[in-house]
Amino acid sequence: MLSDGKILIHGGFTAYNGVASNRIVRLNANGTKDTSFAIGTGPNDYVETAVVQPDGKMILGGRFTSYNGTAVNRLCRVNANGTIDNTFTVGVGANERIREVALQPDGKIIVVGDFTQYSGVTVGRIVRLNANGSVDTTFNSGGSGALSKIWTVKLQPDNKILIGGEFQAYNGTAAKRIARLNTNGLLE
Repeated sequence: MLSDGKILIHGGFTAYNGVASNRIVRLNANGTKDTSFAIGTGPNDYVETAVVQPDGKMILGGRFTSYNGTAVNRLCRVNANGTIDNTFTVGVGANERIREVALQPDGKIIVVGDFTQYSGVTVGRIVRLNANGSVDTTFNSGGSGALSKIWTVKLQPDNKILIGGEFQAYNGTAAKRIARLNTNGLLE
């Protein structure tokens, strides 16, 4: 639920209540479609995660490669009205599916999934972005990162990062499906 009582839903659907609506819809508190949320043609494939920032903008991740006709490669930020935020630049984006996004208190964004590259940078299925969408080079997954898919990411009160997924190791150290990372991205 959003701070104004509205509800954001996302997934693989292409219609809501019989009306075309590609994979993301904002609802009024009574369940009717909020027509002020104008996504145009929206994402061209599944939206698997959506995080609302304090300013009302939303970061979307998933399998989509475009949003309303703009190439975004699996990650974008949209304004509170549903239009794409062109100040958030993902470069070439992720080379595979994004499964979850977490927003840090400082505005940086942790992104996890199946991808091994983000905006041309080799990453181990996890990357931290600056608030403008660029890669945060101070975050270091140690080279190889997770050796298989990361399904989920959660932030702890001490800002350490919990990840879970199909991986058996993180940066060469055994970590069976769950790992706790320091704020710099290295295994704790």
